[in-house]
Amino acid sequence: MDLLKNLEWRYATKKMNGEKIPQEKLEYILEAARMAPSSSGLQPYKIIVISDRALLERVRMVAYDQSQITDCSHLLVFAAWDGYSDERISRVFNYMMDERNLSHETMDSYKQVILDLYERSGQEWQAHHASKQSYISFAMAIAAAAEQKVDATPIEGFLPEKLDELLNLKGSGYRSTVILPLGYRASEQDWLVNMKKVRTPKESFITEMTLADASDTVDLPAPMNLDDFVQKSE
Repeated sequence: MDLLKNLEWRYATKKMNGEKIPQEKLEYILEAARMAPSSSGLQPYKIIVISDRALLERVRMVAYDQSQITDCSHLLVFAAWDGYSDERISRVFNYMMDERNLSHETMDSYKQVILDLYERSGQEWQAHHASKQSYISFAMAIAAAAEQKVDATPIEGFLPEKLDELLNLKGSGYRSTVILPLGYRASEQDWLVNMKKVRTPKESFITEMTLADASDTVDLPAPMNLDDFVQKSE
């Protein structure tokens, strides 16, 4: 129940007071983000941490002048791969196998299956897929911040191409996806702080279904278990 209480406490802070958060709390939030699940365990994203005030001033200029960016303690920029490749996927899988004391060939068949799927889908689909993976990590960071009683404001309102240029992401294989200022609320100046938290009612948000409610006209593909493409060690 603590998680629900912490999520009830948090809100999208509109005004921060500039106070620094302790390093151990920052590291806790970042570790929670690092531990987030991702498709095939690829973690096709990274986090850029900014606390330099001069750089935050410039980020604010490409983020519609939102004050949390310069009043926060640290700004987290989530940046995702701009596409998938054999080299990128192999690097992750090889590291994974090294850590598990398995041969690199263990994942070869599985790797080829997902490469074939991704290549057919095109690079823009790949970039979008990687971006969606970064949002899982983003959500974990928000929840961890709430647990640490650190305020966090999810922000999509910025110019991605300008931010990529500012942070030298162009040509790096990464694109900025979403940003997260971390800090502490300035309660006296924040119009939202005492507002009631409002979410979609449960009866509208949650729908239970049975087979009788599903369509019976869908042409379903033949089942394929991706686990079958991973070589099992004896």
